[in-house]
Amino acid sequence: MKRNIKDKEAYTVITNAFKRQRGGATVADIAAKTALSLAKVKELAPAVADEYAGRLQVTESGEVLYSFPRGFKSKYRGFSVFLRKFSEKLGKGLKIFTAWLFKVWIMVMLVGYFALFMLLALATLVISIGGGSSNSDSRNSRGGGLFLAHSIFDLIIRIWFYSEITRSLNPNYRGRQSRPAGRPLHKAIFSFIFGDGDPNADWETRSRQSVIAYIQANKGVISLTEYIMLTGLPPSDAEGAITAFCAEFNGSPEATDDGTVVYRFDDLLLRSDVRDHSFGGSSLLKRVEAFSSNKKSMNVWFSIINGVNVLFGGYFLYNAIKYGEIAVRELHRGGRTVLQLFSQVTNSAPSYLYGMTYYFLKKFSTNPLPIIVIGLGAVPLVFSVLFWLIPAIRSGLVKKNNEAIKLENLRKLGYGRVWDFPRGVRPVDIGYSGAMRVNDVCAPANLPRAQERLIKEIGAYSMPEVRVDSVGETVYDFPELEREKSAIKVYRTTVRPSGIGGVVFDSEE
Repeated sequence: MKRNIKDKEAYTVITNAFKRQRGGATVADIAAKTALSLAKVKELAPAVADEYAGRLQVTESGEVLYSFPRGFKSKYRGFSVFLRKFSEKLGKGLKIFTAWLFKVWIMVMLVGYFALFMLLALATLVISIGGGSSNSDSRNSRGGGLFLAHSIFDLIIRIWFYSEITRSLNPNYRGRQSRPAGRPLHKAIFSFIFGDGDPNADWETRSRQSVIAYIQANKGVISLTEYIMLTGLPPSDAEGAITAFCAEFNGSPEATDDGTVVYRFDDLLLRSDVRDHSFGGSSLLKRVEAFSSNKKSMNVWFSIINGVNVLFGGYFLYNAIKYGEIAVRELHRGGRTVLQLFSQVTNSAPSYLYGMTYYFLKKFSTNPLPIIVIGLGAVPLVFSVLFWLIPAIRSGLVKKNNEAIKLENLRKLGYGRVWDFPRGVRPVDIGYSGAMRVNDVCAPANLPRAQERLIKEIGAYSMPEVRVDSVGETVYDFPELEREKSAIKVYRTTVRPSGIGGVVFDSEE
């Protein structure tokens, strides 16, 4: 029986990290790959080694090297294990199927109602053309019905020939690449309403990995300024965050000879993989979120189709409330035609389609009114309103969130610029750090204002010297950061990482 693993997600992440590792790996190696705390890796690594018959090697420093020369074939077998794995896969499969079903339902609601309304309009057009009447009221009503139906039919033709959707479905259409190859229509519609997910869903892991890699590449030492430069957090938040980081990765604050505070993480240096994974010392930038991955023209057509559904849903609901039931039983009295009956019921052109629809549904239900009120009125109207409302609200949230992301990215570049060159800083320099430059992912709507804001923020963190240059421009010098940078550089030269040493015990021998 397999031991009880409480944190199954972390166990899977650690197992996958071992699978990608070549040769032996220490706890620090796996922590760097997964961004999980050292305590969590120490807790679960032995369980992984136990399940997959791992090879254990103890080094001179007491660190354990984990390797899996026989691959990752679990020793746990039997019906109970099979049933557990099957239930886990079934749960994931049901989750995927439910999400797919929801996307298909949205597509069916949008396209299905559109097709139904177009069919009703087309049927009305055919009947109105084929019907005859000598009554002037009938001609007026039929004329109104013809105008409405003809307009709708014309819309069908236009959408058929000019819509990005219908053209992309044509295998002979050269512009088929307008929609991503192989992307189903239900995913495109879902993308318009709900977007394509958070592009920074893995940000916490990526950010922690970059910090760990930076620490490992810099002799296990990092300063608060460097931490801000890597994470993009404001100083007030960064102080608490680095304290929590110390708790997870066995870090401790220390003071240099001149009193500069640094944070040491000696345990993160006990690794077998000594390559530099610090991304060249550059900060990772968050990704801005696109409203949708669809082409703009495709989203426009989704809106047009939904607009047609809004008009029809509102039309049927309004007429159902206004006119209610129609006395269809009088149809065949006196040899009157369908058009003559509806001309007598109402002389207003918009009610013509309602009357025809009522007559059609009467053949399938004794009381078509609830079907019209709910099925053709309330349901498509509510769905269509939400179809517009959700993207409208989401659009505002995306813009607001992207502004916060751009400011955070700009903060990283700003602190990096000041850290690299503490002297002669101008507000316009904020956002230029090494090879990194201001671009769409780090340029808020009002870039000069954001640059001024960050200069003041950096100034509140480290008091600058302000002067005016020969052209009258304000220049900031940060001697304290310059001194801090120099002190940390000297401090790192005194650090002598011990390493893990040679192997003194091997479970295979």
